[in-house]
Amino acid sequence: QVQLVESVGGLVQAGDSLRLSCAASGRTFNNINMGWFRQAPGKEREFVASISWYAGRTYYADSAKGRFTISRDNAKHTLYLQMNNLKVEDTAVYYCVADQIRSGWNYWGQGTQVTVSS
Repeated sequence: QVQLVESVGGLVQAGDSLRLSCAASGRTFNNINMGWFRQAPGKEREFVASISWYAGRTYYADSAKGRFTISRDNAKHTLYLQMNNLKVEDTAVYYCVADQIRSGWNYWGQGTQVTVSS
């Protein structure tokens, strides 16, 4: 089992930056892939970014490329998502995920609200 707890999001203005963190506990953190998803009001949940446990390879949705950076600190068992130049359309509940499997992700955090105002 892996427990995931996201940091509190917040209300920011367009163009601002915000960093989300996700603290993981439970089974070994260092050998599982991790990532972020988000769900905007009235929309389906969508992939944002992920990072592999091996070599720290990163993957981004097109909407996140160039603005968001995913990283992990294995010593602290923490995943991060640095979001720069935020846009109104980034408003969503952001979810931390862990342990990627063929059908999806085994573990999900409770989600944290990020609201970007114009």
